[in-house]
Amino acid sequence: MDRPDSSRYALRLLPWVTPDGHPCYLSTDGAGYLARLADRMEALQLDTGSEVLGHARELMGGTSVPPDALRFTATRLAECLSDVLRVAESRGRRLDASTGGEGEGDPHVPL
Repeated sequence: MDRPDSSRYALRLLPWVTPDGHPCYLSTDGAGYLARLADRMEALQLDTGSEVLGHARELMGGTSVPPDALRFTATRLAECLSDVLRVAESRGRRLDASTGGEGEGDPHVPL
């Protein structure tokens, strides 16, 4: 397998966590199966965030909203925001790596 000229890959922050809640990383050039799976998962998370936001806006447009509905919606919005922030962090790190800059604290693994 041909390797890029770089002596190391930037670790990609994946859009899921371990069962204990720890971040997962992937050392990749972006072309492998897990990288493509992560791309699809990120797209799904962004789409879900848009859908939940739309539902929240509809709910907030109502005159009488039950507290349980507000609580449920707020919980889903918080989950979606967490996912979107994770996607943004991951993509920001990859953007830094692709332009040759390294953000502070970006994890790397030597090959």
